[in-house]
Amino acid sequence: MTVTVDAPRIEYHREPLGIGERMPRLSWRVGSAPSGWRQAAYRVDIERDGRSVSYEIDGGEQVLVDWPAEPLGSREIATVRIAVRGVDGAWSDASAPTTLETGLLEPSDWVARPVGATRNEHPNSDQRRPSIVRREFEVREGLVRARLYATAHGLYEAELNGERVGDDTLSPGWTVYGARLRYYTYDVTEQLRPGANALGAWLGDGWYRGRLGWRGGFRNVYGTDQSFLGQLELTYADGTREVVATDHSWRTAPSPILHSGLYDGEDYDAREEQAGWSSPGFDDAAWEMAQERHRDPATLVAPTAPPVRCTEELQPVEVLTGPSGSRILDFGQNLVGRVRIRVSGPAGATVTLRTAEVMQDGEIYTRPLRDARSTDNYTLAGREVEEWEPRFTFHGFRYVEVPGWPGDLDADVAAGALVARVYHTDLERTGWFESSDPALNRLHQNVLWGMRGNFVDIPTDCPQRDERIGWTGDIQVFGPTASTLYDVSGMLSGWLQDVAIEQLPDGTVPWYVPVIPADRMWTPLRPGAAWGDVATLLPWTLYERFGDVGVLRAQFDSARRWVDLIERIAGPSRLWNTGFQLGDWLDPAAPPNDPADARTDRYLVATAYFAKSARTVARMAEVLGLSSEASRYDALANEVVAAFTAEYVNDDGTMTSDAQTAYALALQFDLLTDPKMRDAAASRLAQLVRDAGNRIATGFVGTPLVSDALSGAGHIDTAYDLLLERECPSWLYQVEQGATTVWERWDSLLPDGTVNPGQMTSFNHYALGAVADWMHRVIAGLAPAEPGYRRIRFAPRPGGGLTSASARQLTPYGEAAIAWRIEGGSLEVEVTVPVGAEAVLDLVGVGEETLDSGVHSRRVALRD
Repeated sequence: MTVTVDAPRIEYHREPLGIGERMPRLSWRVGSAPSGWRQAAYRVDIERDGRSVSYEIDGGEQVLVDWPAEPLGSREIATVRIAVRGVDGAWSDASAPTTLETGLLEPSDWVARPVGATRNEHPNSDQRRPSIVRREFEVREGLVRARLYATAHGLYEAELNGERVGDDTLSPGWTVYGARLRYYTYDVTEQLRPGANALGAWLGDGWYRGRLGWRGGFRNVYGTDQSFLGQLELTYADGTREVVATDHSWRTAPSPILHSGLYDGEDYDAREEQAGWSSPGFDDAAWEMAQERHRDPATLVAPTAPPVRCTEELQPVEVLTGPSGSRILDFGQNLVGRVRIRVSGPAGATVTLRTAEVMQDGEIYTRPLRDARSTDNYTLAGREVEEWEPRFTFHGFRYVEVPGWPGDLDADVAAGALVARVYHTDLERTGWFESSDPALNRLHQNVLWGMRGNFVDIPTDCPQRDERIGWTGDIQVFGPTASTLYDVSGMLSGWLQDVAIEQLPDGTVPWYVPVIPADRMWTPLRPGAAWGDVATLLPWTLYERFGDVGVLRAQFDSARRWVDLIERIAGPSRLWNTGFQLGDWLDPAAPPNDPADARTDRYLVATAYFAKSARTVARMAEVLGLSSEASRYDALANEVVAAFTAEYVNDDGTMTSDAQTAYALALQFDLLTDPKMRDAAASRLAQLVRDAGNRIATGFVGTPLVSDALSGAGHIDTAYDLLLERECPSWLYQVEQGATTVWERWDSLLPDGTVNPGQMTSFNHYALGAVADWMHRVIAGLAPAEPGYRRIRFAPRPGGGLTSASARQLTPYGEAAIAWRIEGGSLEVEVTVPVGAEAVLDLVGVGEETLDSGVHSRRVALRD
């Protein structure tokens, strides 16, 4: 078999245009090779500036290897190919090429300044009207390349000569704007023509100055201006470069968007449109001169992940009529995005789109949205056919009420006039799961849809109400599942940079990042277990799943400072038993008005996380070659474990908090060093699950751990009983109730079909869906045995009456897969190991077996 190499990947970029790395790391997959083939060396062929240079390096590494050449400069283009040599000495052919291009890497590269209107009608309200900005310019003959580098204070969409630039939305996304404002690079060569051209941009408030937070929220968190920053660079065949940059020569006017807010939706009056405003020749004499604003170019950064895009479109599955006569579209899936309409009607008629996740008493039910209006309004211009979609908002919804539709709604729906467009960060899908149980498959789909809806530039808690912020605890517990389902490496490593920026000098990690003002419960910032531990545990998760030592190096100081803070708080006792804690948040037994009042002592939770984070920092130091730090934090972790055991574990292995989360923490965080105590704790955990009727008795902290705690301690049947329970609270209770995403509360929808009266009743929260990672690793049996899946563990554990299950994982080395089925008293298993990796196959009753790359089948008799 011929050895073939796929085109290399540049860092984590799916599209390496405008990258910010001067020495980007390279990865590649060996597409095919003979059985047992091993890489012994690789060659990197780099073409830049008309010269081609080859670098030959010994070694078997093929994931995130160092850039072998001189650092790249701004705007530099390079083409990279990879060839590999096996231990047999034979070289492969070079791979297909990957072309990369850097963005503007030096602050001095920027000449553009943010520009916008001086008009600011209601600076402290949600009724400010957005602006559009424009400028005309000339293009000479001989243009060979054109790049637009763009960002905004607020949100933007650029247009060139009347056409949209790019397909991203909600750009530049949400970062800690004062320190990091992301810009995007667009290849606009084909959109330009010799002679007169025009560049324009729509603007929206977005996260920069729009309303953020609950109980009325806060406005102007990052500034009061709404500005576009664009730098169009034109490169000609003679080597000259011309720059068209935003400055005071630009013109501005009110937008047809009358109002736009992330929570409230968008109001658009098509009668206010100015035809041809982003095309050359438009008369902008009545427009105002734009005002230049301030932006330190040193804060402009290139993205590390794909932007938010529309990734799917859904048609309504039904048109409903409510008791009030309301007309309601059911899209059959709780999703995040916007509705695009195609409509005809008289000028001045207004179409309203009111969104909601659920219905009650036959009508859309909006109370869970709290103060989010979640409504879009489109006023028609009176053209024959008008097509519209909001630009600068997004909604979490399944149902859309459509009052004021000027036509036959049923017929228009059938003709595709109303379509839900699904938006999220355009990540690469990497993980798939299937089983013989349709309810489990639906649960997995719910987790997937919940993740899609909450990965809208940052990892949010919920996508529908007046919140939608980056809670650190949620992604801390969901990180392994997220890293299984999608390639989140670039997105989350970028977000972790903001975590480090927002971290206080004393080491306190905020409850959510980016930080926004909030009520007394969350302000001032206080350290809290499980949430603050995102600084240690999420970088380690990314290292385990993607093999990225770089994220450990980048985040080590942040992680260490977090643990050092808790060490100071705990003092010589090594017990974190003071201060504000959320504990096992949203334990089903907690009263609705106090979600932190869980069955497990909140300080037990805090001390357990102290031990886990200290140990994790030690492991990070070990990987980074910091031996003294590794020894120090290992010793600290040992002291915390001893203190935990003395304080919270009884002599017989039971715990002072006789609750599932307490045992799950002790088992999964390796806090019980005595094997007899571990066995006793595991038995007690299993008994507690049985005593609860296999219904959930854990909150945000315990739920991601309890299944592993059971299966890892020999109680696999109990773990299946817990997973497959259908009475409330349980995962499948939600499925039985028709859920299409994972809920915030186990009983967000009560058994009688009414909505839980609690203030926090989201129907799209991913945290409790963290069990999906266990489904991949234990039910199907596919898990990383070494960072980045360099070594894979196939260890399926059938149970629960399932007759088959399968999982696929697109690893850094290629696709790994497992499929098993039970037939005739035997377990039949087929696994696929990608080239460059090896695997361990661990079947119950059979010794472990090491496998090389390729497809392997086994059949073993099942034990009674």
